[in-house]
Amino acid sequence: MPPITLPGIDAYAEAHSAPDPAQLAGVAGNDLGMGHLVSGQLVGGLLRMIIHSLQPKLILDIGTFTGYSALSMAVALPEGARVISCEIDPERAEVARKHIAEAGYADVISVRVGPALDTIAAIEEPLDLVFIDADKPNYHNYYSATLPKLAPRALIVCDNTLWRGEIIDADSTDPDVQALRRFNEAVAADPRCESVMLTVRDGVTLIRRV
Repeated sequence: MPPITLPGIDAYAEAHSAPDPAQLAGVAGNDLGMGHLVSGQLVGGLLRMIIHSLQPKLILDIGTFTGYSALSMAVALPEGARVISCEIDPERAEVARKHIAEAGYADVISVRVGPALDTIAAIEEPLDLVFIDADKPNYHNYYSATLPKLAPRALIVCDNTLWRGEIIDADSTDPDVQALRRFNEAVAADPRCESVMLTVRDGVTLIRRV
């Protein structure tokens, strides 16, 4: 993943942040030949800081991939809390389940295979934290589906919202860039929420309902 910050800044930030307790940085994703898609140490650390503050009971992880983000959050869960992780690809789901079981978190992380919107629709409990890191054209759909289900102090966290810095190219024909630009603009203009976009790794947006 090309950095969006000055050269060396991401490496410096990682070296001066807590080490990765998920023990999957640089490993998870290589099973599928796509290690660069893992959300990474800084995003994982940010999620754990949020969990420490929120003390959530139920977390929704949209985009399991190899299980890295779910595990990054699981290590910080308060007692009795759990993670529901959504994955459309059965092969990725099996890789994630293997990592999760090997790490000892199979009892708190449930990987559900199928369209995430179907999983969201079936959830009746309030969501305390939602992490979106999946197919970019569906970001707005995931946001719209989860916003009404948020607990009073809940957050939605969206990864890749600056998309390698290409997000500022208004002429880009990349469908992911176009989808993320539409999503970012819609969230910023939505009176139902307050949001802040952070220049962490590939861009992370925090959203709360007002």
